[in-house]
Amino acid sequence: MSLTHTGVTTTPADLDPCGRADHPDCGIRDVLDRIGDKWSVLVIVELASGPRRFRELQRAVDGISQRMLTLTVRRLERDGLVLRTVYPTVPAQVDYRLTTTGAGLTHLVKALADWSLAHRPVIAEARRAYDRTHPDHDIR
Repeated sequence: MSLTHTGVTTTPADLDPCGRADHPDCGIRDVLDRIGDKWSVLVIVELASGPRRFRELQRAVDGISQRMLTLTVRRLERDGLVLRTVYPTVPAQVDYRLTTTGAGLTHLVKALADWSLAHRPVIAEARRAYDRTHPDHDIR
């Protein structure tokens, strides 16, 4: 894939995530791959407040590049979590909003974000303590 490639690529895993329909994890891994990645969570949290234009999303999601935001919203759109609307203006205006399915995730994602913020100091201290007692184990 080139540095400028922003298409959503599909793999056999996208088409059949488990390889077997009777596998107990079938579907779970595929969904968690999407909603569990850093950028998707942050975009969903931002869109929970309402529709946003691309640049608004980019400003709101600290550290995301234009390319990564493009890939993220396209993947979320492909999964039916985000709706992309193009308005017939000059220049064209585009906004992104959560679908009903995407909106159903917001309380779960917000709970995860809230938990992360509340436990950030405890986790940071646990990491420091681990690193002090395991100086030869760099797992970052």
